[in-house]
Amino acid sequence: MHAPPTPGSQPPTPRPPGGAAQPAGGPSGLRTGAAPDAAWSVKDVVNKLKEYLDRLGAIWVEGQIVELTRRPGSKLAYATLRDPDENYSIPLTIFTTVLDTMDGPLRSGTRVVANVKPNFWPVRGTLSLQAREIRRVGIGDLLARIERLRQTLAAEGLFAPSRKRPLPVIPKTVGLIVGRASDAQKDVVVGATRRWPSLRFEIREVAVQGIRSPAEVTAALRELDTHPMVDVIVIARGGGALEDLLGFSDEGLLRAVAAATTPVVSAIGHENDSPLLDLVADLRASTPTDAAKRIVIDYAEELIQLRRGRDVLASSLRHRLDAEAARLANVRSRPVLANPTWIFDIRAADLAVARTDLRRAIASGVEHRAGDIRTRNASLVALSPQATLDRGYGIVRTAGDVIVRDATQVAAGQEVRIRLARGEFAANRAPYATPGSAIAQDKPGTSIGG
Repeated sequence: MHAPPTPGSQPPTPRPPGGAAQPAGGPSGLRTGAAPDAAWSVKDVVNKLKEYLDRLGAIWVEGQIVELTRRPGSKLAYATLRDPDENYSIPLTIFTTVLDTMDGPLRSGTRVVANVKPNFWPVRGTLSLQAREIRRVGIGDLLARIERLRQTLAAEGLFAPSRKRPLPVIPKTVGLIVGRASDAQKDVVVGATRRWPSLRFEIREVAVQGIRSPAEVTAALRELDTHPMVDVIVIARGGGALEDLLGFSDEGLLRAVAAATTPVVSAIGHENDSPLLDLVADLRASTPTDAAKRIVIDYAEELIQLRRGRDVLASSLRHRLDAEAARLANVRSRPVLANPTWIFDIRAADLAVARTDLRRAIASGVEHRAGDIRTRNASLVALSPQATLDRGYGIVRTAGDVIVRDATQVAAGQEVRIRLARGEFAANRAPYATPGSAIAQDKPGTSIGG
């Protein structure tokens, strides 16, 4: 027998005894493309197929045991071996001696690696695998596979916080992917509608455990992601064993979540359950009940907060209005606002006083200047030539209008003009006057000014 393959490796390709591969044309003795008149009977075909399959050696196959049936007294037990990742299965027969030698009973849902040989039943034309040895796939193997996938996806950046999409504050419609008639559906729907009564749901019931789980969850996710009314998608189920939650660490499902345009919430199991879906999803909720709290706000709580905020705002507004009213009353109590013409009255009184002072100052100034003018005028009059004339003096001028200051300026008999206080007259110097004499006898003449 072949050694059992490591988990995740491909089983060895079956070869006929002797190690020689069969030709591409088909099993030995089966002709392809034969003419209709050379057709084989069904018996011949079935026998040839059985002959070919009997020549195949034993191989190791990994799968999940389902529908295990063991009848009392029978040497054979019957089960179905399913592919844990794809929707493929094949009947499996197991000798009860194989089951009895296992460490503990084999149960449906257990992942195993089995050393099997194909077995073809000619009468019914059915193919099955006959198990010669069965080994459980341990928890350590499953965890190792999940860890390798986690490291691969982390290296690709699928867990990076920068790619997490924010959830809407108030979603209109929630896409919910849950098991059929599950408590998780009740936890999410009841919890969320209690918080926000008008919330709508698009529910897709799928297999959340077993062979069909990854494909059904992925299909539901893609459908809801394209739904025009869905604002957020919740994938929820209750807790379970590691084997039960393996579907939520399926690589195909994880990549579909990463590629979705709608925010995805993972609500798988209980607090300690952590499939890789929790790392890829935009938000991880510890339980379906927690998801109901995380996807929508509490209407009652928000209403309380709204009323509280409204009360605070109203109180603040009242306080502000009271303060502004007091300030306005204080301003209105000022004289300038109590009597708007008050400032003008004060300024008018100040203007009247200023006008009186100005008039008094002008009058005093004018009087002072008038007295000064009179003094100066008296001085001017006293010092003027006219005042001298009024005292009896006269001004003697020659015919050339030259003022005579010396007697030598006038020759004997020369006519001069004498200016008195009132009028003037002409006179001639007497010829008998001695030069240098202070007295000259006037010659009668005609007055021209008097």
